[in-house]
Amino acid sequence: MPKAVQPDLADAVAADAPATYESALSELETLVGQLESGQMPLDQLLTGYQRGAVLLAFCRDKLKAVEDQIQVLDGGQLKPWSGA
Repeated sequence: MPKAVQPDLADAVAADAPATYESALSELETLVGQLESGQMPLDQLLTGYQRGAVLLAFCRDKLKAVEDQIQVLDGGQLKPWSGA
């Protein structure tokens, strides 16, 4: 039966919140590369996975906040991105 994650470990992983979306994304990309390399010890894999989950949630929250702000500016309708 899997053990529950220790609250102090989860709190430590979440406590070091990134300053910006860009820094979170950069750290997440680096972390994914390390996890995919297969060279990390098992205990570091768990910690890395937990940190990745925190970073992913942070990035999603930031993107959602920006999307919500754009909808307000566009009168409640999300308009397609033209790219120009």
